[in-house]
Amino acid sequence: MFRTRVGNGLFRKQLAKSRLNKERANLSFFFVVMFFAVFGIIVLTEVLLIDEKGRNQGLSVRKSGYGESGKYGDRSDYDDGEDYILYHNRQIDSNIVAFLRREPIRKYNDKLNNQYLSNSEDRLPTLRENQTAKDGEWQTVSGTRSKFYVYSAYYDKRKGRTVRVIGATKTRGPDKVWCRFWYPLTTGNKTQFTSFSIPAQFKMIRENWNLKYSACFVICPLRRNLTTPSSISIVSRLRHPPSNHLIVKNLDKDFQFVANKTKSNQETLAVCVKPLHYFYDKALQMLEFLEMYRILGVEHITMYNHTIGPSVNCILNYYMEKGIVTMLPWQLNMKSQKEIRTEGLFAALNDCLYRGMYKYSHVAMVDLDEFIIPRYNDSILDLLRWISRRIRLKNPGSYSFQNAFFYLQWDDDPLTKISKNLDSKLITMKKTKRKAKLHPHKQRSKYICRPEFVIEAGNHFVWEFLPGHGTINVPADSAILHHYRICEFGGNDCVKTASIRDRTVFRYRSRLVNNIKTNWNELKLKCKLPDVPE
Repeated sequence: MFRTRVGNGLFRKQLAKSRLNKERANLSFFFVVMFFAVFGIIVLTEVLLIDEKGRNQGLSVRKSGYGESGKYGDRSDYDDGEDYILYHNRQIDSNIVAFLRREPIRKYNDKLNNQYLSNSEDRLPTLRENQTAKDGEWQTVSGTRSKFYVYSAYYDKRKGRTVRVIGATKTRGPDKVWCRFWYPLTTGNKTQFTSFSIPAQFKMIRENWNLKYSACFVICPLRRNLTTPSSISIVSRLRHPPSNHLIVKNLDKDFQFVANKTKSNQETLAVCVKPLHYFYDKALQMLEFLEMYRILGVEHITMYNHTIGPSVNCILNYYMEKGIVTMLPWQLNMKSQKEIRTEGLFAALNDCLYRGMYKYSHVAMVDLDEFIIPRYNDSILDLLRWISRRIRLKNPGSYSFQNAFFYLQWDDDPLTKISKNLDSKLITMKKTKRKAKLHPHKQRSKYICRPEFVIEAGNHFVWEFLPGHGTINVPADSAILHHYRICEFGGNDCVKTASIRDRTVFRYRSRLVNNIKTNWNELKLKCKLPDVPE
């Protein structure tokens, strides 16, 4: 009897559990059906809406563009999938759709391209009437969250057709910007511009020392159906008026490049010097630098003026009139060493690299206290020819020279110390004791490069070459970098290091002294220079 009751109880419990599981299964099935029903309604609605748009809309500029506010008024142009172009009131060609989506263009249609320019670009703000294009001057990119400046622009077709802009902006997370290419249209005595816009690409120049701001390349790809623009603006939003206007230097058509092509000797050497600052005004040292490198075979020197004194300014203007020096303004509104490395020197070095490309076969990157001195050859170009025959490396991209410190705290050379002539005042002649141990390549070294083989220049070595090119490490018995400076870590402990006497530069002494005397006397009254020892 007891067993029967227990069995009935277990049966009832199992039956109740079975019913509960069945109800749960039915409820789950109901929710699944409801989910797919709602999802199906959403998809059907979207399809119907898109189909309705497809029948009634074509291509147009977004209404929240320049000059209007609203839901999208403060949003970056990058925030929208189709950018500032939407489909509205017009049929569009598949090539234009491909361009907007950055897909390959099958075939260029000049008529439709012009239609795109007129229908879309004409609605964007144009240049101000007096907003002339400039080269070699820092200009602001307005509307960005952080500081953003651009300096120069170069057409570069070596790795695909691009306009490469030298700039400076935030190292990490820079503002997204646009490239606006400008094409002049002259009607009578009036010139107007049509434009073509494309999203910019960034490439931070590597030597930024993890500071807030960095030199950078703003890279603007040119589609195959576009000719090289005459100028360019970098803008944060397409609907904002351009705050900068840069000349695009087309190196293929540069008159100096064409002139150099006609020369029988294609080998020419130029020098790039980082920005001069701290009101630099050492007149004799500047003349020594200029005339020593001229003796070494340098044809041209490019400098950047952050702050210099009156004497050096007068001297450099004199050499500019002779066509030996180019001095460009360098007023970058970033705190040196706190926000950006040493007045943005890496922007200057890369600007100089591209500025000299195709004009000069070789470009040396040095400072005012550095001299590349051949051991046996008379000129630097003679040295490079000799190295090429010795090493036989086809098309090297650069030549690296090991650094040797000639500390200024060491005593003057005994042969010049007793002299009362000009050579006793010249750093290269009186400081002949150098550190015995040279720095290895890539540490304090400097280099001479072939500009057309270089993508990105650094301070001590080339960061990026075109494929197939590299560096020759010049043996120390062939040439070294003479670096005249005080102890690099402060104090005077450096004089305790092992040293040797190196008078290699003495073979240039008479020529150097005569050249400096001649130019000093010519500049004495004009630049208000003091007397120098005869």
